[in-house]
Parts: sequence; C-alpha cells; structure tokens
Amino acid sequence: MTERLHVHPINPQDRLIQKAADVLKAGGLGLCPTDAGYALVWALNGTEAENRVQRLRQLDSKHPFTLLCRQISEAGRLARLDDPAFRLLRSLTPGPCTFILPASPELPKRLKNSGRSKRRDIGIRLPDHVVVKALLEAMGEPLLSTSLVLPDEDDLASHEAESVAERCLRWVDVMLDAEDCEPGPTSVVDCTGDEPTVVRQGFHPVTL
Repeated sequence: MTERLHVHPINPQDRLIQKAADVLKAGGLGLCPTDAGYALVWALNGTEAENRVQRLRQLDSKHPFTLLCRQISEAGRLARLDDPAFRLLRSLTPGPCTFILPASPELPKRLKNSGRSKRRDIGIRLPDHVVVKALLEAMGEPLLSTSLVLPDEDDLASHEAESVAERCLRWVDVMLDAEDCEPGPTSVVDCTGDEPTVVRQGFHPVTL
C-alpha cells in the first residue's frame, strides 16, 4: 500500500521526512516535490526501484538519470568540476537547473556500469525546495531522480500534487505531498565541452 505523506511545504515534519527516507533506503520508489515539478526518486543502491522506473517510463538501460545533491562539495565528489563549472554551480544553485558533467572516479560503480554515455557523463542537480532538501539530509547521500514524463500521460501536470497523486500514486511506495510546487522542466547546461552550453531552457531560463 502506497503511503501518501502530507508534509508542510515550508516546515516539513521531520518524522514524515524520515519515514519516506526509510522507504527509499529499503529500496523503495518515491515521489517528491522539487523546484521543477514532482520527481521520481530512489536511493543510489535502489536497483529494483530503478528497474521499475525504466519499465514505467519505457526507457532502455542507457537512459541517464539525474543525481540530486545537497551541496556543491557533494556534487564535486561524483563529478569533475573545472573552474568554469564550479563558478556556474555556485551562481545557479540551488535552483531548477541540471548540469551535465564528466563523472568522477568516485561515482558508484553501479552507475558507471549502467550503460550511460561513452563519455561517462552524469546529470547533477542541487534542487531548491525545502522538502526534497530535507529528504536528502535524511538520506545522508544523493538520490537518483527522473522527471514525470510518462508514456500516454502527455497532459500530466507534474507540479500539481493532486494530479500527480491521481495518476502516479499507484506506481510508487511513498509520496511526499507538499501541495503544488514550481513547474518544470529544469534548464540543462552541458559542462562537458570547452565552454558551458545551455542545451535546454526550462520554465526558469538561465543566462550563462
């Protein structure tokens, strides 16, 4: 039975955040509000949860997922940050922006060997929403995530809590319901080339 935990959008209750974290740590799949819509989230070692996401979104094993991190130093352990990338992260985070970065040697082996791009890139995000930040603190490590872009659900308003619950609750183990959040998608900045490049402008456009 899926747990729908109603949390305060500004002062989320610690016990509910911890309850959701415990579900994810046990290998579960969750829904969590972010600063760019609700997202599917699971633990770094949540292989079965990730398999469920792949089936749900009809993705192959090469599809890259995004790592949600608490701070730049945490991102810097999982991805290689040169000076321009570090300055960009410092100026644009936390916020609704995804950075494509070269993976570092410290990226968990499971993620390195999961068929991601030949360049060994990884998507990194430092979200600016109190609930997902509290969840990350309770986890004590990054979370893997993907947006609610689902087959045959083109009209899904992923930032509206009731719409998300109605359409997606049956697919997950826990939902942190903090009412409606900011719409997505995120902006995407590719930091793997000679110069950082915006490859997608999101709901909140960015300027480099």
